[in-house]
Amino acid sequence: MQVTATEAKNRFGHLCAQAKTAPVIVEKDGRPDSVILSWSSYQALTAASEQPSLARRRKAFNEAHQEWLAEQNRDFEENGLWSDGLVAWRDRS
Repeated sequence: MQVTATEAKNRFGHLCAQAKTAPVIVEKDGRPDSVILSWSSYQALTAASEQPSLARRRKAFNEAHQEWLAEQNRDFEENGLWSDGLVAWRDRS
């Protein structure tokens, strides 16, 4: 649903009810300016944006499992790979 800013001001309560089913786009000067969302939609949006990036998750994994990774790499250096299809673990952060 799209409404003008004046319409949003005059019908705010109704638009809040509408936002529970779908976002309401508020236009200013004929262009989209703001969005009215339900609380649950807002929470889902902010939760999704707060997830750590792949680089951060990789770094956290490497820090948490540093000893195990070092052990695996030592084993590889001493014994090589036991299968042609495997590759050694390397920190790619």
